[in-house]
Parts: sequence; structure tokens; C-alpha cells
Amino acid sequence: MKKDINFLPVEGVHIVIARKVNPIEGFDWQVFLINQNDVPIKTVFVTSKGYGLKDEEEQKTSTLRHFFVEIPAKGYEIVESIMPDVFHLNNEYWVSYYIDNQIFDKKFIFVPDSIVDDHLVTIPVLGLEGILHA
Repeated sequence: MKKDINFLPVEGVHIVIARKVNPIEGFDWQVFLINQNDVPIKTVFVTSKGYGLKDEEEQKTSTLRHFFVEIPAKGYEIVESIMPDVFHLNNEYWVSYYIDNQIFDKKFIFVPDSIVDDHLVTIPVLGLEGILHA
């Protein structure tokens, strides 16, 4: 049972929504999972979905599931591409992984309209601008 599992706080793992320059369309946006720990994280599952309201109507995206065998220490992986069409929704990324035999679990939620130019910061490990969720 989930209540019987000892979940320690997630540290050093972040979700970033970053943009790359696309000379034709302006920007391409991607979601990255960054491991800033000194050890690899293993058996990494990421579930993503969007939900919220548009014009007072409920709107949902498909739920996507991603798996990575390992993300190295100080490394990262591209989780998925994301379209600006869903930035007005809650964009949720639920991340679960192992370090040794300990499981870690955290939800990262980008609230509606938080993915905007005013929130962009430089993400050194990516060499890109993005919105960092810690």
C-alpha cells in the first residue's frame, strides 16, 4: 500500500519547460527532466497531463506516460514537446524514480499562464531559457 512506503523529500530533480529558437515558427518548446544530484536516478516514470478551463469550459489533454531507465548524475532527458496552445492549462508532471532502493515521488504543476516570457530564466545545463519548477 502507498501509505506503507516511506517517501523522502525530492531534492535535486526539476522539471523545466524550455524553448529553442526555430527560425520558421519562432520557438519550439520542450519539457526536460533535470537530475542535479551527484548520483543517477533510475527507473524514472513521468506522467504528464493538462487540465483546466477555457472560456468556462472544462478542457483536458491526453495523459502521456514516459519511462527512462536512468538519468545520469548532473544529467537531463527530454520528456516531451509541448505546444503553447496548452499554456493556459494546469500542466502536471508526476515524477517517480529510485535512488538505490529508495523511491521518490513528486508532482510538478505549472499553473495556468505561468509559462510566459516574464518567468524565463537561463537554464545553464541546457544552454536554454526556460521556466524552472523545483
